[in-house]
Amino acid sequence: MTDTSVTWLTQDAYDRLQAELERLSGPYRAEITERIAAARDEGDLKENGGYHAAREEQAKNEARIKELTEKLRTVQVGQPSDDGTVQPGMVVTVSIFGDDETFLLGSREMAGDTDMDVFSPTSPLGAAIVEKKVGDRTSYEAPNGKTIEVEIKDAKPFA
Repeated sequence: MTDTSVTWLTQDAYDRLQAELERLSGPYRAEITERIAAARDEGDLKENGGYHAAREEQAKNEARIKELTEKLRTVQVGQPSDDGTVQPGMVVTVSIFGDDETFLLGSREMAGDTDMDVFSPTSPLGAAIVEKKVGDRTSYEAPNGKTIEVEIKDAKPFA
């Protein structure tokens, strides 16, 4: 599967996101609801900072639940094929202006606790190199309008 809408995750990253979703949609959601109810019982809601803070936290929590649900819906657990073709879920080394740069093409969630740079497959660079092979040259338009030449040096599944 090479569709850029797929999010490649290691089993560890998948388990971590699944656990976060379960916590946010279960115990944490209930905790926020209790805080809203307790703050509401204090009376006047116009000047009730605790109530407004809890409502804001509830909105952020619901947004994260929605984000995780969508991400986990399109997830592919495992690794892309190691055939030298650039795909999401791979560590890619490219040469840009003569300098080599290595990064993960995928999602921050897959990178976990590593300090590796991550580029989205839908970013200008990511979109330009997806489906290219080691040794290919391509280019993309940077946000400033300049054309950037890229040579793909290496592409291996993220481990």
